[in-house]
Amino acid sequence: MDGGKKIVNPRIAVFTGMFDPMTLGHLDVIKRGRRIFDELIVGIGVNPNKQAMFSVDERVALARQVVAQFDNVRVESFEGLAVHYVRSIGAGAILRGVRTLSDMEYEFAMSLTNARLDPAIETVFLMADGEYSHVSSSLIRQIAEFGGGESLGLFVPEICIGPILAKAGQR
Repeated sequence: MDGGKKIVNPRIAVFTGMFDPMTLGHLDVIKRGRRIFDELIVGIGVNPNKQAMFSVDERVALARQVVAQFDNVRVESFEGLAVHYVRSIGAGAILRGVRTLSDMEYEFAMSLTNARLDPAIETVFLMADGEYSHVSSSLIRQIAEFGGGESLGLFVPEICIGPILAKAGQR
């Protein structure tokens, strides 16, 4: 133990987010992150200040289906500060995807805060693939709600399309 704290493993990372719903941009970061780290945990956060389309259990179940093809990726949910969760499982890094310059400003502030809370946890940023840099979960919800169900396959893993449409009432 390190001063009462669990020792971190720098080869384990947590990709944190709401994943409501998971997008192809998220999947791109997962595919790339799993090659960088020995183990990647998709940490699905519970944020009581946000109205989610899917419950945390539904998000975990969908994400597990999406990442089932990867042997070094697992999905868990967590509550509270991401940096505390990362430390609690012994991971040494937080993985974040960055789509835009405004994302970078927010992520920079968060990484500085996390570094103050726990200097042993590194934050690693992966730039979004240009194909996905405009895709957000809120955009996906809008497409589904306003009748763009046939287009969802351009933005989300196929396994997510049916559940998204069901939640949006477009089935």
